[in-house]
Amino acid sequence: MLNVIRQENLEQIHNPELAAYVQIYLKIYEAFMRQLDEFELGIDRRNGHQESEQLAASLEPQGAILRNQAKSIYVNRISPACVACQTGLGSATFFISLKCHRNCFYCFNPYQENYEFFLDHQRDLVQELEEIHLRKQKVKHLALTGGEPLLFKPQALAFFSYAHEHFPKAHTRLYTSGDHVDAQVLEQLRDAGLDEIRFSIRMHDLEKGQRYVFERIALAKDYIPQVMVEMPVLPGTLEIMQEVLLELDRLEIFGINLLEFCFPFNNVDAFRQRGYQIKAHPYRVLYDYWYAGGLPIAGSEEVCLQLLDFALEEELQIGVHYCSLENKHTGQIYQQNKSQPLPRQAAFSQKDFFIKSAKVFGQDIPETLRVFKKMNYHDYVMNDSYNFLEFHPKRVKALAKLNPEIGISYSVWEQRGQDTVLRELKVDYTTAHDFDYYKDI
Repeated sequence: MLNVIRQENLEQIHNPELAAYVQIYLKIYEAFMRQLDEFELGIDRRNGHQESEQLAASLEPQGAILRNQAKSIYVNRISPACVACQTGLGSATFFISLKCHRNCFYCFNPYQENYEFFLDHQRDLVQELEEIHLRKQKVKHLALTGGEPLLFKPQALAFFSYAHEHFPKAHTRLYTSGDHVDAQVLEQLRDAGLDEIRFSIRMHDLEKGQRYVFERIALAKDYIPQVMVEMPVLPGTLEIMQEVLLELDRLEIFGINLLEFCFPFNNVDAFRQRGYQIKAHPYRVLYDYWYAGGLPIAGSEEVCLQLLDFALEEELQIGVHYCSLENKHTGQIYQQNKSQPLPRQAAFSQKDFFIKSAKVFGQDIPETLRVFKKMNYHDYVMNDSYNFLEFHPKRVKALAKLNPEIGISYSVWEQRGQDTVLRELKVDYTTAHDFDYYKDI
């Protein structure tokens, strides 16, 4: 068992040098949280993670499938593209432009790199697909998003036509608001080989009682094999979202992706006016993630999990999938950490794809070295600066009689100029008695 150490439980560590080392990362996290105060949104001080973990645990006995350490949970079925997203291998997502006719206050596109440029400029996606094809790159999933891709119908159709011809085994999907969908477009998309279409529903559309988007969804069923809805779930919208699930189940579509609602580092006033707050601990592991989604808003995850419970209770037939912000990050970590050979003292975690090692500190080093010497184990590293001994987590079991306090390190490979370096991000706490390599790593 691994224990996440925060300031409120730091005293459970008795080894002073281990406690001091863990506190380095606590201070980094605290500095990050102080930066968030600049947005003046407020931080939800409730222990939301504990509540979510209890909700998630209650779903599994009912038949829900918990994936990726419960960062992804679904009922009935899940898109194969969502399964592939966990590692990102063989998956590629494209956009023609970031231009969109809508103005959703929670859109994270403005936070993306080169946002202003791609409002007015378009990418040549057929050329990009040609380059992938010439490299003989293996592609299993191809997606087109935006902006709104159907503002550029000829380019969107050309993208799927080329993909269908040159990557015939690839699963293709389109993200759209549905505002530009009609029978003619759907017929053209079908003929271009589109496998899956994902519609976005906005909450204020539902509040106005608009039927348009549901009509477009129903129409799409006549043309596209898999029809889905994908939308962020706002806090306090449980009853409205329950009605959405019931309606989608009546339409007999493939399913819905419930996304954790996030603050995208812009439109602060819109979030503040609605009283939204950031999760107390927004990231399990603090890092610079590629996905521009932002920071998770408190209360969204709980509603998503309650909706899964509702789907089970009502015996809905559609697929209902909760995709957390953390779930969006794991593909990046997998790809970074699979890019290099492992250090001799580290393991590649099958649970979250971080590179992990074990460390004992100060007073526990001499006895640990004696155990390792007796078993003829020498693949460890001594760090004099912080006075720790670093070794492979599989060797923790050999220290059962000694039972030292142990830090479990989380690291990623990073490219810095011409060099690839291993960067440590976090340290969890355990003991030799509590640790189970196959459950914890």
